[in-house]
Amino acid sequence: MNIQKFLHTADRFSMFAGKAASWLIVSLMLVVCAEVFKRYALNAPTAWIYDINNMMYGTLFMMCGAYTLAQDGHVRGDFFYGSMKPRTQAFLDLVLFIIFFLPGIGALTWAGWTYFHDSLAIHEQTFSAMALPVYPFKFVIPLAGVIVMIQGISEIIRCAVCLKTGEWPPRLKDAEEMDVVEQQLSGSEFVDDTARREAIANAKSIEESAHQRATGGGKAS
Repeated sequence: MNIQKFLHTADRFSMFAGKAASWLIVSLMLVVCAEVFKRYALNAPTAWIYDINNMMYGTLFMMCGAYTLAQDGHVRGDFFYGSMKPRTQAFLDLVLFIIFFLPGIGALTWAGWTYFHDSLAIHEQTFSAMALPVYPFKFVIPLAGVIVMIQGISEIIRCAVCLKTGEWPPRLKDAEEMDVVEQQLSGSEFVDDTARREAIANAKSIEESAHQRATGGGKAS
């Protein structure tokens, strides 16, 4: 297995985990709507809805971390990063991954496993009128930690490749907001062809400019 194939395999695995967890958004919406209807229309609120909402949202948040990392979507606070050359970006990323990421995610995974093990040992439950098991939810912590760690190792290898070649290796692309905008404009009956092409071109230009400012024009996403 060559390096690029390994990087794409890690990206694909992280994307699968994130997309699978994203369906929890639908579940959250349905549960919240049902609770609002029961509470205000039937005057029959449920005792467990708050706990299940927290569990689903926490699972969604944790399981989508690796997906966001694979898509280079985490927020950067360094305004100088975008103007750096790819090799400088890679060196900075590599140092930060080694100093902060590996120890932090390693500690999260280890502590999360201990947290889950203790919860499982006592079959921990919520304190609501309808007690719900907590240990399956706590298992998400070490599981998400392992997935993020795998993606982080992939990112470290990606940095090493960039240091060697001077270019960022390509990532697997997922559907982005611009793709949705283009699809909607293409199928619109209220915009003529000329205006449609101009709107798509302008939107792509704005997106590309923003991407270049954020990455210095060298980092593929």
